[in-house]
Amino acid sequence: MGSIGHKISQMLRVATIVGVIFVAKSSTNLVETKLENNATNRVIDLSTMALKLEEDIKNDLYSAKDTYTGDLTGYGADCPLCGGTLACKPSYYIKDGTDTYPDSVYGTVRIVASSRNLPCGTIVRFHHARISSDPIIAIVLDRGVLGNDLDLLSPSEEYALQNVGRKSITYDILRQGWGS
Repeated sequence: MGSIGHKISQMLRVATIVGVIFVAKSSTNLVETKLENNATNRVIDLSTMALKLEEDIKNDLYSAKDTYTGDLTGYGADCPLCGGTLACKPSYYIKDGTDTYPDSVYGTVRIVASSRNLPCGTIVRFHHARISSDPIIAIVLDRGVLGNDLDLLSPSEEYALQNVGRKSITYDILRQGWGS
């Protein structure tokens, strides 16, 4: 009896499949065309969405374009070897204790020194709880460090030693150079 029930079940499955095929074949070509176009539109839509997302990220001021890891140290304008102006143009005067820069896009940002790995005008974002609970946005306006390290300009050498110290950080590149 179990064998007969199994055969009836299989026959019902086959009949259902044949019925579905019959209904599908009897429908108009419009349905088939619509299904085919939907698949094509999905591919185009995904490509368009990916391009739009890439454009949005590129245009979003605060989305990371790249990420680096390096050491963060601090230095003051009153350091023994500091001449009073920064290495990147414009030669910004800092002997008066200035440690920020008025960027036309990002507003008032902190100043960092980097190696030539990062072009002048590059905007970076990093966290350092001893300095601020908020992310620190800074601009590369000076040179004098190696590799991926950053050196944060501080109001004085004493402040740099007490508050910045030396810390391994991960930082985001928000803008590469002055205009990109």
